[in-house]
Amino acid sequence: MKGDIVKRDCLLMIFVKNPELGKVKTRLAETLGDQKALDVYKSLLQHTRLVAAGVNADKAVFYHEHIEETDLWSDPAFVKCLQSGDHLGEKMLNAFELSFHEEYQQVIIIGSDCFEINAGIIDYAFKALRTNDVVLGPASDGGYYLLGMKRLHKSLFHNKRWSGKDVLLDTVIDLKTEGLTYELLDTLSDVDVASDLHTMESKF
Repeated sequence: MKGDIVKRDCLLMIFVKNPELGKVKTRLAETLGDQKALDVYKSLLQHTRLVAAGVNADKAVFYHEHIEETDLWSDPAFVKCLQSGDHLGEKMLNAFELSFHEEYQQVIIIGSDCFEINAGIIDYAFKALRTNDVVLGPASDGGYYLLGMKRLHKSLFHNKRWSGKDVLLDTVIDLKTEGLTYELLDTLSDVDVASDLHTMESKF
């Protein structure tokens, strides 16, 4: 993980999908069509980039399929990486392993599906890590939109149904089992289906 920025102790990782027709927001596309789904995802990417730019941390963008050489993340403030692994849990685990190998003291990961997230929430999450082992941002669908930790806890990425409604619950159970301290942030909504678009009323 290399870039032209002065390294901080904190890293914000952003998981994104390559914005290609028919490959993003497939559940949304079932009702709105592929083009509308792509438009929504592009707006989510723009929002996520704006939010991330305001966070006081190093930033790394992890692409789903291939690294885009020229796109909205083409800024020295964003280091470009590629996700590796067979499923989401393995991909996140590998990203955290890479980040801690780079000797970051606090690492947070977010996706690009939440229009309600803002820089203040992420900055607060970094502050929460000063007194907690883990911080979680619950999503209204039972998953989470943010995960942060100060050292790697591999159990959080194993034995999960990543598209299921119990990811957050199972993660909290893991934390309690291991005796780890954690803080839950406010619950926010991801944009996955048409009924979620109310969170983006200013856009759609």
